[in-house]
Amino acid sequence: MDVLITGTSQGIGLACTRLFLERGHRVWGIDIQPSTIEHEHYQHFLANVAEKNQLPANLEPELIVNNAGVQGSEDDIAVNLIGTMNVTEAYAFVGEGLAATPAPRIRSVVNVGSASGHTGSEFPAYAASKGGILAYTKNVANRLAPQAICNSVDPGGVLTELNRCVMDDERMWGRIMDLTPLRRWATPAEIAEWAYFVGVTNRFMTGQNLLVDGGEAGRSEFVWPSE
Repeated sequence: MDVLITGTSQGIGLACTRLFLERGHRVWGIDIQPSTIEHEHYQHFLANVAEKNQLPANLEPELIVNNAGVQGSEDDIAVNLIGTMNVTEAYAFVGEGLAATPAPRIRSVVNVGSASGHTGSEFPAYAASKGGILAYTKNVANRLAPQAICNSVDPGGVLTELNRCVMDDERMWGRIMDLTPLRRWATPAEIAEWAYFVGVTNRFMTGQNLLVDGGEAGRSEFVWPSE
């Protein structure tokens, strides 16, 4: 399967890329950072998903994993939501707007959302961007059916460098663990397995937003440095 993954240079996107390559797929990656992977079946493109004119041309993926994202910046909505829409509309559809039809080869779209889209417990723009992904996932699922499917995988806490500031703070980490029934965060590799299952193994579920958060949403409270 030909797979397009965004945000492949680190974190969840890197883990997804490694997993798909290990399982024999060809992967195209898009990131604003240089590639951190060398593999004969991987091709890297330097681009900002928030800018439609930067997206590479002539790609026809069967599966798209929209993972590129930022947190707590002025670009949260532009990258997380608009970027997801830019990539999906460019590669999963032919044409524009309501007149667009599924691209001939598209089979599945997986959007990486966030537990914050369900609870609202985050920076305002970040929560709004991820909430938008929940709704956009359902929109795309309706427009791709019956040819293809679209779902989102919405992690809670994940052990990535982006979250280092709370992972390394004993007080905040203790509070986070108190709020997380499973008493741990997911690894990027675990979230990659969810993306693989939803995008490749699954062929009947569509338009769903899967909350993968260790039970944290039931006790939602955003813990972050005040400065």
